[in-house]
Amino acid sequence: MKKYSYLLSFIISCVFLLSNPVFAQSDVSGLIKSSPADAAKLTQAYLKPLFMGLGTGLNSGWNNSAHSKNLLRFDLRVGLTAAVVPPIDENFDVTKIGLSNNIRPSNPAQVITPTFAGKSTSRAGMTIYDSNNQALESFTMPDGAGLGLIPSPQVQGSIGLSNGVEISLRAMPKVNLGNDFGSIEMLGGGLKIEVLPLISGMATKIFPVDIALAGGFTQFQYQVPLDVKVPSGAIPASPEQVKDLSNQRIEAKFSGFTTEAIISKRFLIFTPFVSLGYQTSKTDAGLKGNFPVITGMTLLGQKTYTSFTDPVNIKQTDLDGFRANIGFQLNLAFFRIYGSYGMSEYNSFTGGIGFGLGK
Repeated sequence: MKKYSYLLSFIISCVFLLSNPVFAQSDVSGLIKSSPADAAKLTQAYLKPLFMGLGTGLNSGWNNSAHSKNLLRFDLRVGLTAAVVPPIDENFDVTKIGLSNNIRPSNPAQVITPTFAGKSTSRAGMTIYDSNNQALESFTMPDGAGLGLIPSPQVQGSIGLSNGVEISLRAMPKVNLGNDFGSIEMLGGGLKIEVLPLISGMATKIFPVDIALAGGFTQFQYQVPLDVKVPSGAIPASPEQVKDLSNQRIEAKFSGFTTEAIISKRFLIFTPFVSLGYQTSKTDAGLKGNFPVITGMTLLGQKTYTSFTDPVNIKQTDLDGFRANIGFQLNLAFFRIYGSYGMSEYNSFTGGIGFGLGK
């Protein structure tokens, strides 16, 4: 499902123009030539690096200092996280993901195929069979995009409240990019509480560092229309088959939640920090609408199709574990520069710039 994988990645990274349109809508009919359950398993395996990398990006870049901004002091930052795809997730074995016996490698010697992030080398061919072991359809698994890094941008505003409290907002209104690329929107919020000022004024003098507890939640939504037609020459498997194929679309919702404890120390314009926390991310994505899939053949050899409604539905937790960060912040008058390295299931680099008023 090349367009499925490419569009999700393209939208995430479109601000930075990191990829080119190399996937075609006709390829959407590839993975869904198999049964809905098999199509979901193939999609999950192929898009695993994208789901993991995007979850890492949603949880990155919230904080670069333990110090909370003073009352009504604010900044606006733009950043980019690049999640590093480990080599083990650059390809997968199609015989190891629990496919049914109705879909098998066309060549038993070629079972390794690239994931979304893998290199475009050899790809596995797949053949679909009916209950009588009669071959119905064949297709080749999608190319890898060759991305060792999964990019995710962040646009965030933060403002200080009283008593060492700072709130942050990540927001992007729904943007329609046309039928080819669909629409996107994002919303998230964060909270940081500086600990020592809550204890006493003396605590800030005794301890030469800033300590804070923080959390953030982000949700990213994506939708694009599709137009997968009835395979040429195929007829309905029964009169009851749905013939309305006008509402086909991809819908995807990605969410990330992170909490962390942060320690930092300011040296004039330079503030290094370290943090340790816990993160989760989830994916809720699928193909919505009615999709025609070849499921049989008449006695005269004519292929028949069945219309499946909402054939692919993926609801899963991608990340669930601890995360550590080390990084810095440079304060140059009203201009800021940020950078950090995150260590978790997918390690990551985050960098960005910001503009702000006051400490």
